[in-house]
Amino acid sequence: MTSELTVIGSGATFSIVPERIVVAGYTAKDEAAVEHHIAELAAIGVPRPASVPSYYVLPPGLLTSSPVVEVGSATTSGEVEPVVIRHDGRYYLGVGSDHTDRELERVDIARSKAACPKPLGSQVVELGPDLSAVDWATLFAESSVDSVTYQSGSVVTLRHPSDTLARMPSGLDDGGDLVLFCGTLSLLGGKFVYGSRWRVDLRLPGGENLTHVYETQRRKA
Repeated sequence: MTSELTVIGSGATFSIVPERIVVAGYTAKDEAAVEHHIAELAAIGVPRPASVPSYYVLPPGLLTSSPVVEVGSATTSGEVEPVVIRHDGRYYLGVGSDHTDRELERVDIARSKAACPKPLGSQVVELGPDLSAVDWATLFAESSVDSVTYQSGSVVTLRHPSDTLARMPSGLDDGGDLVLFCGTLSLLGGKFVYGSRWRVDLRLPGGENLTHVYETQRRKA
């Protein structure tokens, strides 16, 4: 589990110990584009989600800021995501990667997400007691795998985190500490790429940058 997060600007640190991790999927605001993406995934064997957006609840032990994460197969890949963190009633913004087992995803999406650690950068930006301070249109996300750009674009195409949080099914949010992965961008090449070194970036207004770099290694049998 992530041990300590550092707030950019103040240098304050805190440990996040959520009851659960929630990964939100299919969070694009353009519903027609979401449906097109679902159809594309269905064509390669990924089952349709039960709802849109979808919420996948994962054990908190998957959360990590380690530079090395262990995976169980050669067919895993990451995706850059804005991450909203709530701690002691205040919200913070970070960057993470929804690392997923893509072969297992064809069988069971929830299991595929639970099969891999969920990397989270150790630096965050404080937002305050609510999410109104997040100007989604000013944020730019990017990822790379083995130094090749994999995703790149504005997160304005995603639902605002206040909307994503409001749509969460009752019972998932108890009002305590929370880690919410808010969704991701399209892949530039249109298909999953498997590699060993991943970098995720979230560029903020004013030149600040949230970055996390990690490597994957196969888990020993």
